[in-house]
Amino acid sequence: MQQTRSVELGTGLFVLLGLSALFFLTTQTTGSSDFSSSDAYEVTARFDNVGSLKNRAPVAMAGVTIGRVTSVEFDPQGLDAVVTFMIDARFDQIPDDSDASILTSGLLGSQYIGLQPGGSEFYLEADSEIQFTQSAIIIENLISKYLFSQGSDSGSK
Repeated sequence: MQQTRSVELGTGLFVLLGLSALFFLTTQTTGSSDFSSSDAYEVTARFDNVGSLKNRAPVAMAGVTIGRVTSVEFDPQGLDAVVTFMIDARFDQIPDDSDASILTSGLLGSQYIGLQPGGSEFYLEADSEIQFTQSAIIIENLISKYLFSQGSDSGSK
């Protein structure tokens, strides 16, 4: 009887520690402590396809997070997606002819916006719109194009 009670207590303690570790990891990975939008300016960009880009996705330049996505909306007139994001005010010398691409972190990771600097002498400011964009690369589309091209090549031989 005593041995059963100690096994039950040990199991309960193990489960409790596991759940608390899971809670700790969840709060640490979903926090946005690396960017605060207290002093930032808003920029928009239009994309043909945003893939699975979500609100609060990072905006990075040279691998450094400089902002966060604030909204992803569909424009019924232009039939494209309008992405609005905030850039920290410390980064106020980004050329206005820079290009924005939707990139994926890792092979199956989350998507983010990557900025590549242009060569203009004028800089992005509040309510600017980035003109040069590259949409998300959809892996399923690439695979289907590859498979269909292989099928048409083997049928012609």
